[in-house]
Amino acid sequence: MPIQQVPAYPSEAALRETEARLASFPPLVFAGEARKLKKQLAAVANGEAFLLQGGDCAESFAEHGADNIRDFFRVFLQMAVVLTFAGSQPVVKVGRIAGQFAKPRSSDFETKDGVTLPSYRGDIINGIEFDERSRQPDPARQEMAYRQSAATLNLLRAFAQGGYASLENVHKWMLGFVADSPQGERYEALANRITETMDFMRAVGITSETNYALRETDFYTSHEALLLGYEEALTRIDSTSGDWYATSGHMIWIGDRTRQPDHAHVEYCRGIKNPLGLKCGPSLTADGLIRLIDLLNPENDAGRLTLITRFGYDKVEEHLPKLIRAVEREGRKVVWSCDPMHGNTITAAGYKTRPFERVLKEVQSFFDVHRAEGTHPGGIHVEMTGKNVTECTGGARAITAEELHDRYHTHCDPRLNADQAIELSFLISDLLKKGQSGMAQQKVVNG
Repeated sequence: MPIQQVPAYPSEAALRETEARLASFPPLVFAGEARKLKKQLAAVANGEAFLLQGGDCAESFAEHGADNIRDFFRVFLQMAVVLTFAGSQPVVKVGRIAGQFAKPRSSDFETKDGVTLPSYRGDIINGIEFDERSRQPDPARQEMAYRQSAATLNLLRAFAQGGYASLENVHKWMLGFVADSPQGERYEALANRITETMDFMRAVGITSETNYALRETDFYTSHEALLLGYEEALTRIDSTSGDWYATSGHMIWIGDRTRQPDHAHVEYCRGIKNPLGLKCGPSLTADGLIRLIDLLNPENDAGRLTLITRFGYDKVEEHLPKLIRAVEREGRKVVWSCDPMHGNTITAAGYKTRPFERVLKEVQSFFDVHRAEGTHPGGIHVEMTGKNVTECTGGARAITAEELHDRYHTHCDPRLNADQAIELSFLISDLLKKGQSGMAQQKVVNG
């Protein structure tokens, strides 16, 4: 079928050999885990939980290390705790990690100082250094990505199930550079309240030793299913159900550039049983969305499909209501999630950046539209890191355009740093509380 965003490998034979080896490797995730995530996403679709999805714009080979994974996980847990405490609902935790290596490009080529080379498409395809050797797509990188994903998953599972995620560690998750910020102070106040609650529960005999939910958490992985040769090599038949599953990650999504209904990415994704995401940008019409939903979720299963909207802070009110009304009119069961990053990228001082106030505005508008339409604003999808980077301007520490060069480390698009990510989670927590208050008042009126 027609396919977009495919790199031109110099040797088709070498590519096929690599894909054949990958097809013999063990799965990275298991079908039962994907089914468990689908069940939890069904609760989100029904308004009974909230989805937190986030992580690197594009994982890199150079930055792979235990400290980076740990710091990301710490911030992610902090965000989840803030959202859980505010919403009094479970938070489904899905990382953009252990597989988020490939990136779509607006152009196949990049030109610098009169030299034109293939665009950087992520470490799974080629290198970021601007030279001919680095930019040549290399199939061996797929095996490197697989092994890094396996190592990352191994550590994440240890963190999630080995006691690090215990609520008794709620104070220990704080990163040093966040501790003295306004968000650090606000988080500490929340952590103190949680500690008091834990002390009370311990006094009546409920401890992390007797209740696994206090010491463990479910954590899932996700990425854009862009490089279809890699995805197909890691697609397996589940022995218990006979269904096909992508074993490269628990959840995969289709990007805004590859969601053509008669193209290969949609065709591949509709054939697997994993929970799916679909990026929805300004060019997606209501009729086009319904057609894609019919292809990707013909049985209308709750939890199967997450619609990740990405319009830009000033375009939400123009585009989102039409999509919501079409979905509601057709009775489709979906999770609505907001990606406030991709529609808000600008250039400042020679760097790609995302003004934090625009990120906040898109989230605010996303919630406002859903409240007006009577639907559930089910989740957030952000590019963030546990590192103290200066890639997005603004936030409580007011990063300026002139400061972007200080710690601009991303291999692709700008990410929220830990301080900004926690600030965003507090904004969402306020919106969740406001929504709960509104529903309570409506029940009184209707009662």
